[in-house]
Amino acid sequence: MRILLDTQVFLWWARDDPQLPASARDAIRAAPEAFVSIVTAWEIAIKRAIGKLDMLPLSAELLDSHGFTLVPVTLEHAALSSELPLHHRDPFGRMLIAQARHEGLTLVTHDRRLFAYPIPIVRA
Repeated sequence: MRILLDTQVFLWWARDDPQLPASARDAIRAAPEAFVSIVTAWEIAIKRAIGKLDMLPLSAELLDSHGFTLVPVTLEHAALSSELPLHHRDPFGRMLIAQARHEGLTLVTHDRRLFAYPIPIVRA
């Protein structure tokens, strides 16, 4: 199972936070490939700028140290995100769904609103 971490799951993972359920942690460890979206870097940067998050910016070194591969946003991802049902209005969440669907990834997320989309999900 190739997986994509959403922003909250990535933050829990990077901080070794006990809020990340063992089942999600095990799925991440067992995945032959694990991905983090550039959308996560963007969301972290915005939250840092408005004072909602105290963390260094997401860097290639940080991703590499955890064995994650960065997923860029493509035109196909953008087009697919506009076609999704409006179960979730957050543009970051919608893009993660589009990326997971287009790339054939399983999304690891704690956001219950994302569970409504027909993609494989590991609940965190």
